[in-house]
Amino acid sequence: MEEFKFNSLEELYKKILPALNTKVADLKRNNIKYINEENIWQYLRNNYWKKADKLSLGEIVHDILSTPNGELEEYVAKYKKYHKIQEKEEVL
Repeated sequence: MEEFKFNSLEELYKKILPALNTKVADLKRNNIKYINEENIWQYLRNNYWKKADKLSLGEIVHDILSTPNGELEEYVAKYKKYHKIQEKEEVL
């Protein structure tokens, strides 16, 4: 089996974008319309893949498609709440 190598995270992101788009479409079918590809990417990078070593492209795609929608919703809610607090503190 051929092993994929990526020179940057941007290159990897572009390669897995179809899987991210599929997950966003799945979320929309479930009436979750505020989560985008970047949210999913950041969630998985920070929570699933942070300590992972040498993930295969198949494992990455599997993680994207099998991540529970509820986990993504919680992550985005916390992310937005945190950034809203940060914005208020910057104004003060």
